[in-house]
Amino acid sequence: MAKKITRLILTLCGGALGLGLVAVVNNVIVAMGYRSLYETMYTWGVALVYVAAGLITAIIFFFIAPYLIDAFAAAIRSAEAYLGEMALEDVVYCVIGLIVGLIVAFLASTLTAGIQVGWLRFGVDLLLYISIGYLGWSVMYRRRGELSLPGWVERGRAGKTRESIARPKILDTSVIIDGRIADICATGIIEGTLIVPKFVLLELQHIADSADALKRNRGRRGLDILKLMQESGHVPVSIQDRDYEDVPEVDAKLIRMAREMDGVVVTNDYNLNKVASVQNVPVLNINELANAIKPLALPGEEMEAAIVKEGKEAGQGVAYLDDGTMIVVEGGKRCLGETVPVIVTSVLQTAAGRMIFAKLK
Repeated sequence: MAKKITRLILTLCGGALGLGLVAVVNNVIVAMGYRSLYETMYTWGVALVYVAAGLITAIIFFFIAPYLIDAFAAAIRSAEAYLGEMALEDVVYCVIGLIVGLIVAFLASTLTAGIQVGWLRFGVDLLLYISIGYLGWSVMYRRRGELSLPGWVERGRAGKTRESIARPKILDTSVIIDGRIADICATGIIEGTLIVPKFVLLELQHIADSADALKRNRGRRGLDILKLMQESGHVPVSIQDRDYEDVPEVDAKLIRMAREMDGVVVTNDYNLNKVASVQNVPVLNINELANAIKPLALPGEEMEAAIVKEGKEAGQGVAYLDDGTMIVVEGGKRCLGETVPVIVTSVLQTAAGRMIFAKLK
């Protein structure tokens, strides 16, 4: 509803802009020594020119309004994210610089008062305010720390430093249902804020309402895990209402959101991991993390292995470590159902995890 109202307002502004353009063109014609539109045309002709110009610009603004609205919303979100990551002291410095820059621009604008053409004077003043205001902001940001600020500002900076360094972690549906992210957060190694987009929450709810019992249980498990993380308080969890109606796929929305927020996608989805990597979006893959912290078995190391089934090749037996790592034992078929000592011969790292090859001692 808000977009429709904004689109209507922009359309009306476009029509008003068309009327203004006709007036500007008429003033330019008069300034060049020619007769005005009122002197060369009938009154109804002049009115027709105004109406046509207003309709044309209104139609143009009607069609480009969605792009203007999306661009403005993206700019606001980027500015919000940028300011949200800045320390309070830095914000104070930059605001002081901006105010000083605007004051200087106001003083400089008195020099443009002699420009007779109104629209040209407005354009020059606008350029002065934007350029000098930005210059004041950037200079104060670069020279921050050279002025002493009140103690409450310093405390605000100290409390913000660690949080501003950590990127927000954006969770996808699969990693919430998986549940291991809650255990990882409990260890304290995850810094920053966990972001749960509204479209991910809706997908979880849709899965939890599925007619399929397996899907329904998975969805409910995901909601329970999310509630557990919120209640535990190990890591802040934020529900974001941001959505992208022009993007149908949830994975594409996650990647776009991570790029806009300068965040990290947290997932255990192999395909999402690859797509995000191709688009240079950082990814924290829970499966890769689990593989990285598994105990490392070196060739020549001895261990106990319980042979639980036959292997694919003749004479092989298969065992598993406590963390699920598969051990392929040469000649282990004859020890099926027994726990025997084995010697590691090699270790193979695959996308699915680590596989250990061994032989009977």
